Amino acid sequence: MIPRLVATDLDGTLLRSDGTVSPRTRDVLTALETRGVPVVFVTGRPMRWVDELHDDVGGHGLAICSNGAIVYEVADRAVRRALPLDRAIVLEVAARLRAALPGTAFALERTHGFAREDSYRSRHVEPVGTPHGTLEEILDDTVVKVLALHDEMDGDAYWRAVDRLVGDLVDVTWSSTWALVEMSAHGVTKASTLALLCAELGITSAEVVAFGDMTNDIAMLQWAGTSYAMADAHPAAQAAATHRAPGHDADGVAVVLTELFDLP
Repeated sequence: MIPRLVATDLDGTLLRSDGTVSPRTRDVLTALETRGVPVVFVTGRPMRWVDELHDDVGGHGLAICSNGAIVYEVADRAVRRALPLDRAIVLEVAARLRAALPGTAFALERTHGFAREDSYRSRHVEPVGTPHGTLEEILDDTVVKVLALHDEMDGDAYWRAVDRLVGDLVDVTWSSTWALVEMSAHGVTKASTLALLCAELGITSAEVVAFGDMTNDIAMLQWAGTSYAMADAHPAAQAAATHRAPGHDADGVAVVLTELFDLP
């Protein structure tokens, strides 16, 4: 069956290691747009990081950002849907992690921008004027993702520990190479939001092809009727997918889509 919708992660999947969209991939996206095939970018990235790719992907569709918490109109730079976290839940999550994993620091992705605790050391360039203070001071009702960072723990071990401690309150994912864990509202994943979007479009999971490389892609790879993990993906992502694609630096997504859609 030729898929009716393409869902793809960005970092480590559609993008090359330098964070760019290759000319080959750009041509494939354009060809699918011409054929009327929706392309949905499903990413852990916040909206502002998707905007950085606007010239490459802006005309090609929607983005599901922050691991499912936001549906974003890329071309118009507009939020279609947001699924925020409850304030009391965020505070309970923080209390449990501080008690069990001392040294944990928090940051927040909100519909109106990024904010962090004073002790949170960002590994990415922060927006100018980023608010900081205590968690209680920066917390509001527009939070769509909580970031928990530990400077001394192994990334995989930290993710598993956080999931064990607060997985009953929030949905816990990990997509970094260091101990940075991302938490969305309970039940909100890339897969759950993609399923809602496809239902609105009248598209079933069997008609979707999905691409990913990390543990936060597992639910999406399992939900889609056809799924590809990249050749250099996390072993758990590879186990969840139905197929394997070439690596992201080899334009693996473009290679597979060219074959699936018989593109020139």
